[in-house]
Amino acid sequence: MQNPFQKMLESQLGGMQEKLQRAMAELSAEVVEASSGGGVVTARATGQAELIEVVIDPTVVDPEDVELLQDLVTAAVREVMAKAMALKKQKVMEATPLAQMGIDMPDLF
Repeated sequence: MQNPFQKMLESQLGGMQEKLQRAMAELSAEVVEASSGGGVVTARATGQAELIEVVIDPTVVDPEDVELLQDLVTAAVREVMAKAMALKKQKVMEATPLAQMGIDMPDLF
């Protein structure tokens, strides 16, 4: 015969696994966006932190100042990745009982 506590724990873990799978699927479908230079460089990524695209306004392309363009691209990509990771952390927290218990999950992703 199974211990009632063990049965309850297994039930909760099964439900949590389903919630996590659903959260991961949602993250794959969600898109976050960040820009730099007043919008001249825009980066888009999924909630799983997969870079989708980088869009560069042609007016910012100056062969005499490649460093500026590199800096703008780097800034936009960094920001979009930070947004994606924050979204992922939020979704995972919502799918687990940690948030309900007031426990913050460290940045594991």
